[in-house]
Amino acid sequence: QVQLVESGGGLVQAGGSLRLSCAASGRTFSTYAMGWFRQAPGKEREFVARISWGGGRIYYADSVKGRFTISSDNAKNTVYLQMNSLKPEDTAVYYCAAIREWYSDSSSYRAEFYDYWGQGTQVTVSS
Repeated sequence: QVQLVESGGGLVQAGGSLRLSCAASGRTFSTYAMGWFRQAPGKEREFVARISWGGGRIYYADSVKGRFTISSDNAKNTVYLQMNSLKPEDTAVYYCAAIREWYSDSSSYRAEFYDYWGQGTQVTVSS
C-alpha cells in the first residue's frame, strides 16, 4: 500500500506561481515512480508530469513544458510540482499518483496505469 497526500493548492492570479507537494508513505512506495495529473470540470483527467524517485525519467505534458517543474526529495519522501506563469486554463484539481517504476515510458502518460492516488488539491487561476 502507498498513501499519498497533496497540499499547496489555492487561488492565484494569471502569471503567478504555486508549488504543490505530495507526501508519500507506505512500505513499497520507493518501488513506484510519481506523477501529477489534473482534472478540470467536465474534462477527463490529464497527465501533467512524471518523475522517478532518483530524479530520472522526467516527462511533461506539452501544455506545461517550460512553465512547470517536477522534483523529488527522497529524504522527505515528497514530490513537488512548481508551477510558474500560471494560466486560467491550468485551473483544475491536481492529483499525485504512483506508477510502478518499470512501466514503459508511454504508460506514464495514462492514468489507468497508476495504482495509487491522492485526494487532490484545487488550483484556481483567475484572469
